[in-house]
Amino acid sequence: MTDTIKSGAQADESYYAAHQKVYPRDIAGRFATLRISAAWLLLGLFYGLPWLRWNGRQAILFDLPARKFHLFGLTLWPQDFIFLTWLLVIAALSLFFFTAVAGRLWCGYACPQTVWTEVFLWMERVTEGDRTRRMKLDAAPWSLHKLGRKGAKQLLWVSFALWTGFTFVGFFTPITLLGELALTGALGPWESFWIFFYGLATYGNAGFLREQVCKYMCPYARFQSAMFDRNTLIITYDLERGEPRGGRRKGSDARSAGLGDCVDCTLCVQVCPTGIDIRAGLQYECIACAACIDACDSVMDRMHYPRGLVRYATQNNLDHQSTRIIRPRIIVYGVLLLALCAGFVIALGRRAPVALDVLHDRNALYRPLDDGAIENVYLLKIMNKDAIPHRFRVELGDAGYRLDPIAPQFDVPAGEIFNAPVRVRRAALEQRHDAVGRLRLRIVATDAPSLQAQADARFFAPRD
Repeated sequence: MTDTIKSGAQADESYYAAHQKVYPRDIAGRFATLRISAAWLLLGLFYGLPWLRWNGRQAILFDLPARKFHLFGLTLWPQDFIFLTWLLVIAALSLFFFTAVAGRLWCGYACPQTVWTEVFLWMERVTEGDRTRRMKLDAAPWSLHKLGRKGAKQLLWVSFALWTGFTFVGFFTPITLLGELALTGALGPWESFWIFFYGLATYGNAGFLREQVCKYMCPYARFQSAMFDRNTLIITYDLERGEPRGGRRKGSDARSAGLGDCVDCTLCVQVCPTGIDIRAGLQYECIACAACIDACDSVMDRMHYPRGLVRYATQNNLDHQSTRIIRPRIIVYGVLLLALCAGFVIALGRRAPVALDVLHDRNALYRPLDDGAIENVYLLKIMNKDAIPHRFRVELGDAGYRLDPIAPQFDVPAGEIFNAPVRVRRAALEQRHDAVGRLRLRIVATDAPSLQAQADARFFAPRD
């Protein structure tokens, strides 16, 4: 009988609890000011950079059809993809370095999910009110009042999400042209698709899912513990000072009543954007936004207690041990990061402003001429990465071969790839027993001889 009851209880038990909406309370403080300032800065860069002009064009433009990436005065080509890879490695190592030093700073202040969620929460507060009013509004039956407030919020959310998608696409299609096409209703299918796609992603992640992205979808929350140690700066609750927690009158002697400094107001839980209780210890859901620190400090000020019950600290600090900021992993991360950054700057500074690629004619490997000479045809792809046009002269670096015509010249516009067909001949007296020879083609800028590039090619001839 007992086994039957246990089996029935297990059958009724659900392992998947329904999602409980989190209503973060607005809080003011030094960390809130820092977080909002970072959000304004990052949003300003995202929405403002596409409108900047540089030498008559968009300052930052990833022109995929032309396979050119403009970054102010720098133009990168697909051949420069190594620099993008380099930047991604630097970004990943920077994340490891700052996480080992100060925990999830990225999540709390710079992650796009955090930044955009702050904006969507602000719009929700404007239309629906503070935390208490939002909770009452959601619990109330539908009415014209509720419909009006919910509708105003959705209007702001959708408009902002579409503007975000429009701005994102503006990094790939000139944003002024994109605006003209949008105003005239002449947007192409791909532009329309990506504007709505990224608009929907912004709306879904920052407006609807919110903390669920951080808790269940973000992989960083899962492997962050591998980068933490006892000297990592984290947001933590001083258990020794705060417990036992409990309510008390202002001005009363809590110690004589056997109470700690925590008044159990739960304000730290109410302001948390992921809905956790920091007093339960370090949790992977914590994004280190420090809202709980601002909330607790405000309560400590009102109670005339010292601040820091919830604070940035290390585990060694809580255990009354010395904290070592400089330690082996920090040194390794720092040295590697500095080396990568220095190498990136040096490589970018020494990047050749001209490149050459040689393609052999596909129609015929070689062509015998009336005088017995053998001719090969090549297509030179001259890439002028410089900001000004140049005239390039083609030269041969191998004896026994000659160009026809001799030393041809080609004008290549700035930031363009120019296709230059050339013919290379080998005299009959120079015929050898091997069917494939090697030669080197070189281009030299006539107005700046220091601008050179070369490439090797194969010369095909009939076997004797």
